[in-house]
Amino acid sequence: MFSLERWEEIFDTIRKNKLRTFLTGVSVASGIFILVILLGVSTGMQNGVQSQFQRDAANRISVWTGVTSVEYKGLNPGRRIQLKNRDYELADRKYQDQLEYKSALYRIWGGLINYKNESGNYRVEGVLPDYQFLESATLTDGRYINYSDNDEYRKVAVIGKKVYNDLFKDKKSAVNKFIEIRGVLFKVIGVYTDPGGEREEARVFVPLKTSQKVFGAGEDLGGLAFTLPQEENFDQAVKTSQEFTAKLAKQLKESHTIAPEDESAIRISNSLENMKTVYDMMRNIRLFFWFVGIATILAGVVGVSNIMLIIVKERTKEIGIRKALGAQPLSVIGMILHESVFVTTIAGFFGLLLGMLLLEFVGPMVETDFISNPTVNFQVAITTVIILIFAGAIAGFFPAWKAARIKPIVALRDE
Repeated sequence: MFSLERWEEIFDTIRKNKLRTFLTGVSVASGIFILVILLGVSTGMQNGVQSQFQRDAANRISVWTGVTSVEYKGLNPGRRIQLKNRDYELADRKYQDQLEYKSALYRIWGGLINYKNESGNYRVEGVLPDYQFLESATLTDGRYINYSDNDEYRKVAVIGKKVYNDLFKDKKSAVNKFIEIRGVLFKVIGVYTDPGGEREEARVFVPLKTSQKVFGAGEDLGGLAFTLPQEENFDQAVKTSQEFTAKLAKQLKESHTIAPEDESAIRISNSLENMKTVYDMMRNIRLFFWFVGIATILAGVVGVSNIMLIIVKERTKEIGIRKALGAQPLSVIGMILHESVFVTTIAGFFGLLLGMLLLEFVGPMVETDFISNPTVNFQVAITTVIILIFAGAIAGFFPAWKAARIKPIVALRDE
């Protein structure tokens, strides 16, 4: 089938029609190239979004406060709402059977921390033991805060990997060493890493009650954080979290005399709900990219089809001679399609290789918080090339078959 003579014919035809072959190859290669780039960007966006959600528990519900925007029960707008210990305690009692992990927190921004001759400003957070799981923190040394630390107002701290790297230059264990936070000595009991990277590891966790007492917060809280038990069905999990969020918001608004329609005083972030919104958007973007890529490939297929029509027209007389000498229709069709399939294959793989090389070398340069590791599934790309080759062959098969069915005497009269 692929005899030496057939290959000589293919290369001879390519040499005689260099421009036609080049333009056909460009149309095919560009289709594959564009599809690979689009799919790579789509994958990078999906990876970036996933990395953002990995910073905290996937089903986390976070609460913080703002300023009232609506007059309510004689109270003017513009009131700054302050969460208190009682807000957390009430939520804990009321929803304890529905909660997986829970914590109140108190934040100290720009806390100056010293260790020997090293110092730096880091975020200090007073938290409860469950906060380790709410933050997806993993201990690399020591232990996390426990309820005894909190109840007994112990001055202990769990530091992030970046804090450790900045302050402990000798790289020895930081556990049982003392650091100074705003002039107060705290004993390091653990070191943690976070999937969110350095920004999340530039923090120091201390017991909530200790932070409130040492830093003069009284009963004030900076926020609340909860997770609900995971469910197998994602949509049901989103619905459950939305219902819990609505009940929690209502409770807090009633406690602080806030209008039910006021959206700025009590703010709640639902990670599952945010994830669903973003993933729906990403799915639509990916479908759009596929549509654009397939449309580009179809344009290449149309180009191949047109070229094959020209080939058939140019070689109609040759087909007549071959048939007069006893050539079978399938042999005639194969002769015409081999050239097209060869050009399409080479051009398709060239476009694929160029696209993947571009993603490999340029991809790391364009990485941002929302684009990470833009790559493409090689199997999908190869499948696309095969489909393109098959589509190109189908596009030219029927013109070739029509030409192959022409009677030799008619083909020989064709000019």
